[in-house]
Amino acid sequence: MAEDVLSQSEIDKLLSSLTSGSVSAEEIKAEEEQKKVKTYDFKRPDRFSKDQIRTLYMIHENFGRLWNTHLSTTLRTLVNVEVVSVEQFTYQEFVQSLANPSVISILAVPPLKGNIILEIDTSIAFSIIDRIFGGPGENTVKPRNLTEIEEAVIRKSLAKALDNLREAWLNVVTMSPRIEMMEANPAFTQIVPPSDMVVIITMKVTIGEVEGFMNICMPYLVLEPIMNKLTTTFWVASSAAKEQHPEQVAILERKITRTRVPMIVELGNISISIREFLSLNFGDVLQLDTKVEDELPVIIGSNPKFYCRPGTFGKRAAVQITRIASERDENTDE
Repeated sequence: MAEDVLSQSEIDKLLSSLTSGSVSAEEIKAEEEQKKVKTYDFKRPDRFSKDQIRTLYMIHENFGRLWNTHLSTTLRTLVNVEVVSVEQFTYQEFVQSLANPSVISILAVPPLKGNIILEIDTSIAFSIIDRIFGGPGENTVKPRNLTEIEEAVIRKSLAKALDNLREAWLNVVTMSPRIEMMEANPAFTQIVPPSDMVVIITMKVTIGEVEGFMNICMPYLVLEPIMNKLTTTFWVASSAAKEQHPEQVAILERKITRTRVPMIVELGNISISIREFLSLNFGDVLQLDTKVEDELPVIIGSNPKFYCRPGTFGKRAAVQITRIASERDENTDE
């Protein structure tokens, strides 16, 4: 004959209730068997699962690292871009949360249909503009609409951000984001009906002493064709396949072969005193420590990589490589 087995929570409640005498064991068991009611708002149903939210977080975390590197190099200052949250709201809730004015870019993301929004605080926009124009990047401008020149500067800066966004999404879909239009008033950016669900990726951008937020709004209708790919398993598997793909190796090799490297041929050295240096005049001759038959080092970076002999090629000065430098020669700076 089967016996009823109480859970640990039932046992704890039973002991406490029996001790106080407030309730019987049968009442406690009946309460545990009652169905729990969960509130559900049919006006804003959740469209994105926890796994999809987690995947979107990882994708834009990668995007943040890429854009962080670009901004640090371009603005020549300390920059930090990090994902703060990934949440789903109705489009109306998102629009009502935006300040007026804002720097709002409406993006097309072919082959996906529809538009997404990239919005940044005016404080961040004016800090980027100030740094590009040679200023310290301080937030001294009150929120206002961008001028035509300022909008052109921001468009150019965001163009690289969109390249980074495309690269971050490569493991899921090969999209080609581009700016269709820019707005300052959130009320003029109705890309989907107000009740439609969107996912909002909020990122904190720090440029020097200036802090602000950037929001990426992606409607569910835009992401619906690729929702089955927005899983952690698919994203990680695609990343691993991409790293091992021979085409990626070929692309890296082509990029490396096109990289320009400065090459210096050192004719020789001489050590002189400051007094001798200050007394140099036109026509003076300095005798180097190399002889006519000596090989000259070809220096790349700070170390010699080859040895050569000087000569001419046509009417231009040239050198002929004679041998590759040994590891001992390359490590002369250690």
